[in-house]
Amino acid sequence: MSNILAGLFDHHSDYKKLEADLENSGFRNSDYIVYLDSGHHDAQYLASVAVRDNDQIDNAKNIFSQNSVLKTFLFENMNIEQAHYENLKKYIDARCKAEIHNSPDVKIRASSSGMDSAEVKF
Repeated sequence: MSNILAGLFDHHSDYKKLEADLENSGFRNSDYIVYLDSGHHDAQYLASVAVRDNDQIDNAKNIFSQNSVLKTFLFENMNIEQAHYENLKKYIDARCKAEIHNSPDVKIRASSSGMDSAEVKF
């Protein structure tokens, strides 16, 4: 069974160029889907590509990065027929909620014998 590499793209990137780049690198028209929001012309879009091995994954990732991908997701044991927009969106939402984000720098102060005059503000 194949895998699906999905990518979320910047609204400034051209999906037609992405399609041309995928086809020029050996992917067939039936190997990928570009999901567009017809109501918003400047909206971000999602694309998914059926990949079978690590070489195809690397190839698709390179094409994605050349076309302003914001984030990529690899879904194993999924074929292109299962890559419906709502299905992918559900999996992507679950993965994003499960990610551990970097926390801001935390300053730890050692205990002191109390407040001094520099710490008291009037």
